[in-house]
Amino acid sequence: MSTGVIIAIVVAVLVLVAIFAIAMPRMRRNAEVRKREHELQNRRERVAGEHRTEAAERNRQAEMAEQKARMAETEAKRERAEAELREERAKMHEQGMADHELIDESERDKFAGTSAVRDDQAPMRDDDRPMHEPSSDYEQGRADEARDEGRDEGRFSRSPESEPVNDRTTRPA
Repeated sequence: MSTGVIIAIVVAVLVLVAIFAIAMPRMRRNAEVRKREHELQNRRERVAGEHRTEAAERNRQAEMAEQKARMAETEAKRERAEAELREERAKMHEQGMADHELIDESERDKFAGTSAVRDDQAPMRDDDRPMHEPSSDYEQGRADEARDEGRDEGRFSRSPESEPVNDRTTRPA
């Protein structure tokens, strides 16, 4: 072998050793950085998961609190309505409109003639119907009147004169 080849081999080996000497620590450093990045990524995911779990728990608690608030609001409305009802009953009693509630059936004779026991009844018709109910004669009169005027008995029936007019056509004949 010639000296030139040996020198070339030695130079090549030295270059390779220099490359490895320089590159190996850098590769180890890169491997350590990747390892630390991987560990950091794992920590990020773990902490993010903890935050999401806490957020879900707080959302659940907030929903429960909202539901309890709605229930409390409903209860407050019910109590308010009950209070208004009691107030109206108190007014009725103050005005003597509920005296009948103050006596038992057994006491009717004792309180006869008072506002608690009314002797007067609603005015009645000859056929034992209250005056505020319409008579069949009234209804028959309305039907006769409608017939005489040439329209149906229905309350909302229309005559040809009351039919709506379309701009493009004339009234129906």
